[in-house]
Amino acid sequence: MTDDLSIPSLHAAYRSGNLTPRALVASLRERIAASDPRIWISLTSEARLESVLSVLEKSSPDSLPLYGIPFAIKDNIDLASAATTAACPDFAFHPDKDATVVDRLISAGAIPMGKTNLDQFATGLVGVRSPYGTPENPFHPDFIPGGSSSGSAVAVARDLVSFSLGTDTAGSGRVPAGLNELIGLKPSLGLLSTKGVVPACRSLDCVSLFTKSAAEAATVLGVAAGFDPDDPYSRPQGESRWWRADDFTFGVPREDQLEFFGNDEAAALFAEALVRLESIGGRRVEIDFAPFLEAALLLYEGPWVAERFAAIEDFLRDHPESLHPVTRAIIEKGGDPRAVDGFRAQYRLRALKRRADAVFEAVDCLVTPTAGTAYTVAEVEADPVRLNSNLGYYTNFMNLLDLSACAVPAGRLASSGVPWGITLVAPPFAEEALLGTAGRYLGEEARLSGPGLPPDWIEVAVCGAHMRGLPLNGQLTSRGARFLAEDRTAPAYRLLALPATDGLPPRPGLIRESGEAGASILLERWAVPASQFGSFVAAIPSPLGFGKVELESGRLVTGFLCESVVPEGSREITGLGGWRAFLAEGAAT
Repeated sequence: MTDDLSIPSLHAAYRSGNLTPRALVASLRERIAASDPRIWISLTSEARLESVLSVLEKSSPDSLPLYGIPFAIKDNIDLASAATTAACPDFAFHPDKDATVVDRLISAGAIPMGKTNLDQFATGLVGVRSPYGTPENPFHPDFIPGGSSSGSAVAVARDLVSFSLGTDTAGSGRVPAGLNELIGLKPSLGLLSTKGVVPACRSLDCVSLFTKSAAEAATVLGVAAGFDPDDPYSRPQGESRWWRADDFTFGVPREDQLEFFGNDEAAALFAEALVRLESIGGRRVEIDFAPFLEAALLLYEGPWVAERFAAIEDFLRDHPESLHPVTRAIIEKGGDPRAVDGFRAQYRLRALKRRADAVFEAVDCLVTPTAGTAYTVAEVEADPVRLNSNLGYYTNFMNLLDLSACAVPAGRLASSGVPWGITLVAPPFAEEALLGTAGRYLGEEARLSGPGLPPDWIEVAVCGAHMRGLPLNGQLTSRGARFLAEDRTAPAYRLLALPATDGLPPRPGLIRESGEAGASILLERWAVPASQFGSFVAAIPSPLGFGKVELESGRLVTGFLCESVVPEGSREITGLGGWRAFLAEGAAT
């Protein structure tokens, strides 16, 4: 049995024959039995595990992306072979089928090990509001594990599973990640189906992911995401927001808007994290955090708490004594707002969102603490509502403003050893960029070949006036294109200077040569949103066009090529090695 439960390690062990999924499950069951029982509400039945393992024994890691990968499921998400409790025994029911996201993961080869503990009805960021007990923080037993996805986070932190599912409405997928030294990915609203999830605030709920690396979060996300026509809140993948992980601009709240609740150690770790982001290629910009903070107040101090009430209204009326006292006090207030309050709050939110969206016109992402501080269990039990609210200072606005986010480990608090983290925040459908930046911040190796672009961006090679600082570069930048890198072609091309015509300046003509007649030509690689590629291509005049250009590395990318029949007056400039050298020669003469 390996102690390394990472996806690459397990797949390597499976391929070598040193491990089988059945042997792994047997070993993990022993490890789970010897671990903190408060992590789990129920374990997957032997019969269900057998059905999963029998399928895996007919397959291999080469055919299933999550072959033999163990995972945990927050117990407000359905697994057909187990009761769903939402951490309320009297509420428990037995679902007929798996939640959509669980079904997608199992179909991809993942093994469900059990259902994990949570703050009751996913209401809380602390992890102490459950009749099943409080999962112990693996790094210091006196401190909270974070919630509401407490068990899911601790199960990954304690190496009982490779990854886990949480949910995130107000920060439940990020605060536990921060306190357990994990990646906590809160995807865009609707990117992962919530069918088969007990709702907290149905219009705001997200299924979230806990992993130990950004690369693994990307792997799991690639399986779990997808439009679900049976979920009214599911939506198709929109155009990806993307930036280079080594060249980006990040916004930071003004000094007077940062809040660490008296924790100087956390403030110091945040300062160090910002320096680290700058060292990997980020550029810091101070932003006004006010619209985000004002939006956050709407979640519990506005009418959205009525969504929590609506989710369990009948159960609450019939079984009020079944709820945790703090949970009950919070949700009961949801019966008070009037319809007019809801409309007024929506108007206010729309105005705040306009201001928040404007911030992202100047930055690629925001960077905040995941939580300003860490609390002990005793502190939270003595002041449950106020301290929970403090933990939501940097999280409660997220789903109201339709943002995506990734919590990232950023050190440990020196006095307690409890982990602390930052969160990268962006508009929806920025998951690839968030995880790429998180991975670079953590020093992970590149997880994708080439530039690591989302599928709805196109890599384009340019070798002339479209390069940086040259006259036609605006045709790229005006379409939201991003510079990737300087590069060279394989030594198989000629470069011509086409004559100026129809008011256009001289242009380069790149022509593929057979045999050894060509040379290596300098070019630039850019990323262009797929939605903008057609209009970009349409603006290119004859005899230029687009085809596949071979790079010095042997990789093929889309780029400018010239017809073999070129205009009269074209000049051979292959020997100069690139367009900039040609321009420099002209300037010199």
